[in-house]
Amino acid sequence: MGEAAEVFHGNGFTDCEDDLYSKESRNKCSWYEEDLDDDLKWSFSLNSVLHRGTSEFQEIALLDTKHFGKVLVIDGKMQSAEMDEFIYHECLIHPPLLCHPNPKTVFIMGGGEGSAAREVLKHKNIEKVVMCDIDQEVVDFCRTYLTANQEAFYHEKLDLVIKDAKIELEEREEKFDVIVGDLADPMEGGPCYQLYTKSFYEQVLKPKLNNKGIFVTQAGPAGVLTHKEIFSSIYNTLKHVFKYVQAYTAHVPSFADTWGWVMASDQPFDLNAKLVDGRIEERIEGELLYLNGDSFISSTTMNKSVYQSLLNETHVYTEENARFLHGHGRAHRAEE
Repeated sequence: MGEAAEVFHGNGFTDCEDDLYSKESRNKCSWYEEDLDDDLKWSFSLNSVLHRGTSEFQEIALLDTKHFGKVLVIDGKMQSAEMDEFIYHECLIHPPLLCHPNPKTVFIMGGGEGSAAREVLKHKNIEKVVMCDIDQEVVDFCRTYLTANQEAFYHEKLDLVIKDAKIELEEREEKFDVIVGDLADPMEGGPCYQLYTKSFYEQVLKPKLNNKGIFVTQAGPAGVLTHKEIFSSIYNTLKHVFKYVQAYTAHVPSFADTWGWVMASDQPFDLNAKLVDGRIEERIEGELLYLNGDSFISSTTMNKSVYQSLLNETHVYTEENARFLHGHGRAHRAEE
């Protein structure tokens, strides 16, 4: 890999970016590379950079990769890949909706790419979905280029709001059956780490849940070596706000790790595989690609290392004492 051929990274596109967009360069082997830690990188081969843009808040790119198909990258961090994003989004959306006795209204914090809304709208009993993303450019970019989600963006049940999710929740009088945190990972200097704090959960989010309401959030890497970065902290923070908190995990190949989600409610969760399968058949239009009753129940069982960390975690997210994920990404064109 040649340093002179670097195309973009977390802090912006370099002066060499035009190389990748030239016809000659597109015919050469290119690579996307993301820093997972100071001494660990994750890279995969590209066909091309399809599109890129810059908003008031962040940089956006759509990569055509050889292994994972189209990949959405924001601020140099991979958000989802065409080949396996269904794992992340099915795990984020369907467990809380299937655990709720009769969900009709959903509020999505973030979710600008449209995949979370797409999964919610598979539920026949849903009457209204509010998707609130702070970045108009991200929404417009994804609505244009992520063709799999275009139907969701124009669905009559979707209420799309471009606003800070915290302010939108504070100002709305209505309550919701399910609130979803489809947010970027907490990054130092990023726009959304405050939406992982105890004060936000306690003072803003929880009062906007209906009786028997459920909150779910993505909770970052949850592997044996990575779960202490933010996963255990998010879990512990929610334990300080809700009576019942349930963590669960799944391997997402394009993330190069096991990923975590956390559900929280003041009502107990009925974790029954047969019940989940019955509700999938009854409520969902079409077929899920990843999740069924047995896989969901198994996802709630942690290995010994992660289980002990969740049990013993003491850190609570506050505005003054947050934990952040490391890293950013960049693309290279291979030298001949």
